[in-house]
Amino acid sequence: MDTINIEGLGYREINERLRGMSACKLTGCRGQRFIGAGMGPGELTIEGVPGNALGAYLNGGRITVLGNAQDAVGDTMNAGEITVHGSIGDAAGYAMRGGRIMVKGDAGYRAGIHMKAYEDKVPVMVIGGRAGSFLGEYQAGGLIIVLALTGGRPVGRFPCTGMHGGKMLIRGCCEDIILPDQVTAGPAGHGDLEAFSEHISAFCQAFGYDADEIMKGPFTIITPDSRNPYKQMYVMN
Repeated sequence: MDTINIEGLGYREINERLRGMSACKLTGCRGQRFIGAGMGPGELTIEGVPGNALGAYLNGGRITVLGNAQDAVGDTMNAGEITVHGSIGDAAGYAMRGGRIMVKGDAGYRAGIHMKAYEDKVPVMVIGGRAGSFLGEYQAGGLIIVLALTGGRPVGRFPCTGMHGGKMLIRGCCEDIILPDQVTAGPAGHGDLEAFSEHISAFCQAFGYDADEIMKGPFTIITPDSRNPYKQMYVMN
């Protein structure tokens, strides 16, 4: 694996150097934006804190961050995987339509906003800690998982606002979380968990957790109500 010290470099020069590399490690990362934007197949490891829009439009690459990341991780990503061994900022996975984002720590506001499925692509976001307000805002597809392993309230205010597709799974009973009228929530059964178990197992393998212990739950599953008025704004019947 090649190693590049990117301290003092701009994102254009960084991404130019990454072209054609099958595996690369970046050191000295100090908030540079757009790292790995549009990246195809390949492996990228980052030491430091990447700036906004890490892996934007990602198209098959695998990015691992050995620390925290800033806002808009995986913006509009199409395929691939982003693994963050820390926490992330706001608007992670904005409009993502494929691939998987896994975060060991917490996520900021509006994670999964406008997430959507596309043809055979089902985007997935797994948050190991807590998520901020407006989680899954206008979610139109895909899976969002919040494991709340750091304790405390798993999500902030106004989760699922405008949600009209996809599914959300939150570890815990969540009786004190106020949800909008256009979604339904209840205890997740064995059948409900089947769609999520693969991704929880991948999260545990990446970060060293016991999948069997985590899967004991309990879990709350949230889906759009069939009478959801927001659906009519986005779907032609």
